[in-house]
Amino acid sequence: MPAQSPIMAIMVRAAEKASRNLLRDFNEVEQLQVSRKGPGDFVTAADKRAEEIIFGELQKAKPDWSFMMEEGGKVKGNDPDHVWIIDPLDGTHNFMHGVPHWSISIALERKGEIIAGVVYDCSKDEMFTAEKGGGAWLRNRRLRVSGRNNLESCMINYGQPVPNDDARALFYKELQAVQKLAMVRRLASAALDMAYVAAGRIDAYWERGIKPWDVAAGYLIVKEAGGFATSIENDDNPVYSGNLVAGNPQVHSDIRKLLKSV
Repeated sequence: MPAQSPIMAIMVRAAEKASRNLLRDFNEVEQLQVSRKGPGDFVTAADKRAEEIIFGELQKAKPDWSFMMEEGGKVKGNDPDHVWIIDPLDGTHNFMHGVPHWSISIALERKGEIIAGVVYDCSKDEMFTAEKGGGAWLRNRRLRVSGRNNLESCMINYGQPVPNDDARALFYKELQAVQKLAMVRRLASAALDMAYVAAGRIDAYWERGIKPWDVAAGYLIVKEAGGFATSIENDDNPVYSGNLVAGNPQVHSDIRKLLKSV
């Protein structure tokens, strides 16, 4: 990781502190309390504890700044121009089933623009970071998106939307179209999918029905690694549009065109 700015140091410290509780809970996952919070969506006691830790660390450092959190919702501070966007546990289903592929995602938005992002894969101790204009990093290694441009050699990740008839029908059409041309995978953590695009491990990722906290940090990490991240259909802000496609420049363009044609 490059020399940390004060803001990045705060974000990394908050993620690392929350990770200690999450890892402890993950190792005792069979005892975890789980409740349903919506269709196809679950929350664990671990989510709530991690979010409380992150909230406490960030608020202590910047008491006037605002928050947008998966579990706690919006908290308006005296400074509405700065907003922390937090997903304390992205990949909840993996976590609940003992699959070590889940992450903490923290982003900082200033006047509507994401300027810093952290995605921390706690179980593998992989810390993905980016600040606007400073590049994307995995600890001390600079990240670049892949250079693959032939879809037959590409790996494309996807997210599955919250199930309803219309969303399911569109998703299966899109999946069928993409898998005719490329390998497809679902790893079930949007934040890590974005980080993997930035690291060149996968070539593109798309998902509908996403929330800002799912992709805010990953969005900046992909861009700072030389990739593209946009809404599928239009030029709306992809962090808030509810759908997103990300990838290296060529594959992003190809997959976006394919999805728009379905």
